[in-house]
Amino acid sequence: MSQTDELRDVAQRVADALPAAVEEVVLTGSVSRGVADELSDIEMLFVTAERLELADCFAIAADVGLVERDTWGVQGTGTSRVFGYFDGVPVETVWWSRAFAEASVDALFSGEQWTSAEALANGVSLRSAGLLDAWQQRLAVYPDELAAARIEEAALVWGGFHPAGYLTLTRPGDRFALIEYVHADATRVLRILYALNRMWQPTSKRLADRVAELPVKPARLAERIEEALTETDPVRALLVMTELEIETVDLAPPGPNVDRARGWLREVAAALRG
Repeated sequence: MSQTDELRDVAQRVADALPAAVEEVVLTGSVSRGVADELSDIEMLFVTAERLELADCFAIAADVGLVERDTWGVQGTGTSRVFGYFDGVPVETVWWSRAFAEASVDALFSGEQWTSAEALANGVSLRSAGLLDAWQQRLAVYPDELAAARIEEAALVWGGFHPAGYLTLTRPGDRFALIEYVHADATRVLRILYALNRMWQPTSKRLADRVAELPVKPARLAERIEEALTETDPVRALLVMTELEIETVDLAPPGPNVDRARGWLREVAAALRG
């Protein structure tokens, strides 16, 4: 039995032990996508009719059999999180009310950046009241206007100041600022490319495998991001990322920010080469 099959079996046992108050149980993460390995845990979404307090979620998790329970992230919001071990397997659970779940999916189509969209799109139902099926039908269509808005938003920062200003990031002792900038720009590149390909943006884990699914992208996308982040020469690191940004905006449809970025990024590249 594969690691995915073993973990999915454990997840189903957790789902079967839940009370009827948990209407929808969605398996997410690497297990739902069939790519679990020896480092993978189980990630699950639980939906109830009404919002449960974190203490209530802890109590249900205890009744199910999760031990060494803990939580993470911001508390007191519409999301409750409970971590624990089930027969020695780490399990992360996220708890939503039905109203919060519907509002969260609605927010995606108004431009909110949310990696859980991809998790739901690839989620596997372990108990269903029909919610996941309805969400996946909606998420199957990525609106053109949403793609255009996300592309323009991501391209907004590429312009508006002296192109040679990039060189300030190459000063000795400014490695942290350099990495911050390269990371932020890599995130913008990915945001544009996922929107361009009408795919909900996932987390950056397993990046090479994720971007391999994109039909439209610059060559060696994941490798070049890795190179920019690990290159010891700061000028070279910035140039690798800038060239990737140029190729990315050249793939994007015209728009005020994209059009400006196309010219400005080329000036940045010239300054770095000089």
